Amino acid sequence: MGFEWFDLIMIRNFIYAIFGVLVGMISSIGTYKLVNRTTRFDIPNELEKGNLAVGVVVGGIFIMIGLIVGLIIGMSLN
Repeated sequence: MGFEWFDLIMIRNFIYAIFGVLVGMISSIGTYKLVNRTTRFDIPNELEKGNLAVGVVVGGIFIMIGLIVGLIIGMSLN
């Protein structure tokens, strides 16, 4: 009986983390598509050609995903 509050907090934090990760992934995919539409080149074609600058941009998007997921999970554990 004394640990019921602990279970409710953990469940709420777990749901918050899952929801936050989903929002972060959707926003990252949206950012990728927005960058792909607003530039004069096609990102997948440029990656196939070996364009290093485009690879750095896509790497930045992956870093953004990692930061979003890490911050959301870290905040949900507090």
